[in-house]
Amino acid sequence: MNHPAPGPPRGRGTDLRPQNRFVPLEVVPDPEAEAADGDGSGEPDSQRGPRTEFLADSSRSIVSRNDSPDIPFTYSLNPYRGCEHGCAYCYARPSHEFLGFDAGLDFETRIVVKHQAADLFRDWLNRPGWEPATIAFSGVTDCYQPIERTLKLTRGCLEVAAEARQPIGLITKNAMLVRDLDLLEQLNRHAAVSVSLSLTTLDAGLARKLEPRTSSPEARLRTIATLSEAGIPVRVMLAPIIPGLTDSEVPAILKAAADAGARSASWQMLRLPLAVETVFVDWVSRTLPDAAERVLGRIRSVRDGQLSDTQFGRRMRGTGPLAEQIRSTFEVFAARHGLDQRLPPLSGDSFRPPTPTSGQLRLFF
Repeated sequence: MNHPAPGPPRGRGTDLRPQNRFVPLEVVPDPEAEAADGDGSGEPDSQRGPRTEFLADSSRSIVSRNDSPDIPFTYSLNPYRGCEHGCAYCYARPSHEFLGFDAGLDFETRIVVKHQAADLFRDWLNRPGWEPATIAFSGVTDCYQPIERTLKLTRGCLEVAAEARQPIGLITKNAMLVRDLDLLEQLNRHAAVSVSLSLTTLDAGLARKLEPRTSSPEARLRTIATLSEAGIPVRVMLAPIIPGLTDSEVPAILKAAADAGARSASWQMLRLPLAVETVFVDWVSRTLPDAAERVLGRIRSVRDGQLSDTQFGRRMRGTGPLAEQIRSTFEVFAARHGLDQRLPPLSGDSFRPPTPTSGQLRLFF
């Protein structure tokens, strides 16, 4: 009798712990301990899954500056480091290694939290000479990951942005965003908000395996519709497109997003930098064994025979005939559904510094 290969704990994207490139210590599993795992319930602890740890971040910075030539924003704000969503393809996984954690299970279960995010943001917007350029929420991990429902750190930062009329570009794949529709509407009255919502697949079963703790595709489409009805500019992001797995869905995703009310669309090719490659190859080999070689072969075909390419100018798009086919398909169907226009630029004309945490108002702006 064939038994399925063991997988990650329930609700997690991976059980791997890739070697942290900055830490010489390597953690090696103990097979005997794993064999003895369990509490008599019939289900091993490893399958029930480790609890998520939330670790306080005492850093005094909240807004990061980006100078990458292929990232469309200069400033970003991240209340959380690490992400409970557990997406197997997440390009942000290696960022956890800078904290001394691994890019695998640690990235999903050891979330570093900036509890003072709203106060830090309030004081940051009071810096002398701040010109209200757009700030992206979030540029790395998702600002609407599940713990946000409890901690409300993103909402706190949005309250500061609404008070200041600071232009904000939200990036997420979680329908929890609609909880904050009241604040988005306040910002929208000053043309100071837009939303980019990631939609990778319309297949709910695939999404649950690929992005274990995200909102379903149906919920994301409902979110687009809700935002559209409220007049909030919303873009659908096909990010990432996975060659051999989700590239065939491009026309259907664009149509569904347009029908829901999206105004614009963008796309990115799958990226597998550093330890992300290890996590994704394990995921596709374990989850889709019959399709794994085809998927990995298609990825190599858009990355000059490799699984990853870090070169600016092509890392987001890939190269070769298949990459060109994906680009062309996207452009044709985006135009067909009226999604080939950029969202309107955000405005900082109404910006006013928020009340600082000291309570001391400024005499001059």
